[in-house]
Amino acid sequence: MSSKATRIELFHLRTPPMRAFHLSWLAFFACFFAWFAVAPLMPLIKGEFHLSKDQLANISIAAVAVTVFGRLIVGPLCDRFGPRRTYTWLLLIGAVPVFGIAFAHSYASFLFFRLAIGIAGAGFVITQYHTSVMFAPNVVGTANAAAAGWGNAGGGVAQSVMPWVLGAVVGLGVQHEWGWRAAMFVPGTLMLIVAALYWRYAQDCPQGDYRDLRARGVMPDGGKAGGWQVFLAAVKNYRVWMLFVTYAGCFGIELFVHGVAVSYYVDRFGMDLQHAGLAAGCFGLLALFARAVGGIASDRLAFRHGLAARSWLLAALMLGEGLGLLWFSSAQAADAAVVAMIAFGLFTHMACGSTYALVPFVDRKALGGVAGIVGAGGNVGAVAAGFLLKSTGSVQHTFALLGGFVIAGSLCALAVRFSAEHTAREEQLYREAMSQKQATSPFAA
Repeated sequence: MSSKATRIELFHLRTPPMRAFHLSWLAFFACFFAWFAVAPLMPLIKGEFHLSKDQLANISIAAVAVTVFGRLIVGPLCDRFGPRRTYTWLLLIGAVPVFGIAFAHSYASFLFFRLAIGIAGAGFVITQYHTSVMFAPNVVGTANAAAAGWGNAGGGVAQSVMPWVLGAVVGLGVQHEWGWRAAMFVPGTLMLIVAALYWRYAQDCPQGDYRDLRARGVMPDGGKAGGWQVFLAAVKNYRVWMLFVTYAGCFGIELFVHGVAVSYYVDRFGMDLQHAGLAAGCFGLLALFARAVGGIASDRLAFRHGLAARSWLLAALMLGEGLGLLWFSSAQAADAAVVAMIAFGLFTHMACGSTYALVPFVDRKALGGVAGIVGAGGNVGAVAAGFLLKSTGSVQHTFALLGGFVIAGSLCALAVRFSAEHTAREEQLYREAMSQKQATSPFAA
């Protein structure tokens, strides 16, 4: 019978874990691309709809608000129906408002579709769930971080590419007010294509699909039938809420930056739309490697110093992120701001990877609930940042305050502790995974 993968073989698609790895990051890339495809076009849309600062803040909040509920729901849905079916339906449903926003002709209708598009962000939880049930403890942190990081890069690609897509459409003779609408068909179509691929080539876990396994009376640990029961078990675990806060302080900041960065560079430093998009895109593209580095570092430290080292690393990364935010908020020139953004962005993405390198070890029997609640924390952080912006009226001041909050939130990472029994059990699973890896190594005697 197939088992969890003990190594990541990037160029092999013959095994269920590696197909799940590549399909899950590709699906989240499509979701993230669609989620923030309209953000770099906001300076143009702002003029068309004559949006006020208050309305812009409402749009920024709407972009991430509904994802909180989506992430809480999809975790238990993965436990009940499996990640394959859950992801396919999320991609299909999420594509509807992406197409719909192209037909918005007022602030109210635009706000509605911007809110609805946020459901696509729930794909992150499914990505983390799917890789967690496919990979063994010795590499699960790396697998989670790499898949999520490559998926998150969709936000950076959207920031960089969408202004050029708009330029290409306008270059064909389409007017600006119709050009950005036509551009939104690109991410919507991408979601539909990936949905078909996920349904065709993915399976729920190494042993097969949950539906078939239940029919045979065989279920792995990650696929319990009582999705809401495991969700309640996750709610009662204090470690979940500590990671909820830390994820609010790293992924929440990432979402906030994606929503305001282009407008910030245009308004504060006078950049044009294309160059502001490229500058903001640098932040998102860091996810291509930085989030994976956070997961790899967590796995390596855990190998040398035990499970507790994962918490220490997360705290250190969040401290660096908070200090970087303070630097970014005080930058007086565009080039200095870009350098500062890249610096704090490295810590931000690595902290995201480090957080989800911890998630699989909190409670294996409630994985869907744990992944969902912690993932929702990121969006709660983004929503809180949006309300903070609405209160201060200044993006620069908001970044400075967020830096202080992130530094304080790093203490929550240090509060994540595990009992001796829990640690011993995880170390045993880790040793078993390493033994299996050595036994299946092509260089083994």
